[in-house]
Amino acid sequence: MHPGDLKRFEINGYAQGTTYKVTYYAADSLVTQSQTDSLLAAIDSSVSLYRPASLILKFNHSEKGISVDHHFAVLVKKALEINRETGGLVDITVKPLVDAWGFGANKTTAFPDSAKVKAILKHVGGNKIRLKGEFLYKSDPQVQIDLNGIAQGYTADLLAGLLDKNGIQNYVAEIGGELRIKGHKPDGEPFRIGIEAIDDNDIHPSPLQMVIAPGNAAVTTSGNYRKHLQANGRQISHIIDPKTGYPSQTDVISVTVVAKDGITADGFDNGFVTMGMRQTLDFIAKRGNLAAYIIYKKPNGSIADTATSNFKAIEVK
Repeated sequence: MHPGDLKRFEINGYAQGTTYKVTYYAADSLVTQSQTDSLLAAIDSSVSLYRPASLILKFNHSEKGISVDHHFAVLVKKALEINRETGGLVDITVKPLVDAWGFGANKTTAFPDSAKVKAILKHVGGNKIRLKGEFLYKSDPQVQIDLNGIAQGYTADLLAGLLDKNGIQNYVAEIGGELRIKGHKPDGEPFRIGIEAIDDNDIHPSPLQMVIAPGNAAVTTSGNYRKHLQANGRQISHIIDPKTGYPSQTDVISVTVVAKDGITADGFDNGFVTMGMRQTLDFIAKRGNLAAYIIYKKPNGSIADTATSNFKAIEVK
């Protein structure tokens, strides 16, 4: 097929409390809004904390656990793998802590004291849940999980899978800023992704800090600059350190991760914010299948950035 025969199609919608956008090039409209919406509705009914009848709420309210669907099982299995690999720094059982610090569905008027944090921590830990076949067990009735930290990357993968299944070779699928990319534009130009510049924890869409051409990959970003609460003149991060029970306080402001799929990139990015810059670079150097770009705060308060060598390789100079 001649590149000139390819038309640009765009689908926009709303899911998981955010927006999504699919852009693809094909000879005809092979994937429609109703297809993407029904796919996203199925995920929401499984793992959305904002859907009253969702499976995740059913699990959180259960005494010993429930039978889960395919999406739920895939997400939990991956999250538990990442929990082990990061030494517990990524933990989906942090939901009671997320709620206590005011980042859940109900906003809080006061932050928890140390006694409250200590009490909640007793019900947090990846070892308190176990997936056996299609049943997700909990060893403590008070255990609750939150899959928001990994679900959007996985959703980008599902959108990519829908496009692949319909023979689409060139696309960008994005939900809540998490991306899956394949192929290129009809003229052969690669898809380029811009990373926003940050100054004093404020975001500046222009100029862009960096532009990358990642090829066939997933790109996700996590950081403290978009979602935070202000209290008593103190800004707290929405990313909770599951070890301490307190909001993450490291030098990392933002980390952009590139991996082969969204579930992996999104699964690790929050953990890298909690790890800090140096530990993240060491962790990625040992793995080889992840690339990262980190914006961080130096001890003197100034903002700096760094990237792994494989990330620098996809930078558009």
